[in-house]
Amino acid sequence: MQITEQKRMIQELKYYKNKMTREDLYNFEMYEKRTKDDEDLDRLSFQKLQEIYTRYVKKKSKSDFEHLFKKKDSDSE
Repeated sequence: MQITEQKRMIQELKYYKNKMTREDLYNFEMYEKRTKDDEDLDRLSFQKLQEIYTRYVKKKSKSDFEHLFKKKDSDSE
């Protein structure tokens, strides 16, 4: 389970490489190489990867976009 989650996080974080700090980028590239070699991260490394993931990847909920797709009320016409 951890390896699939690890690969998913690495894949999503690739888009945020240019926004990362130098330290985060260094750690991310190290984790990326370890994932490429099919290594499982230890508990501390995985925890650090999760911290980087939560720092850079912001998930938007569907409710944030619902107002864009709602039809206008017929009463307001």
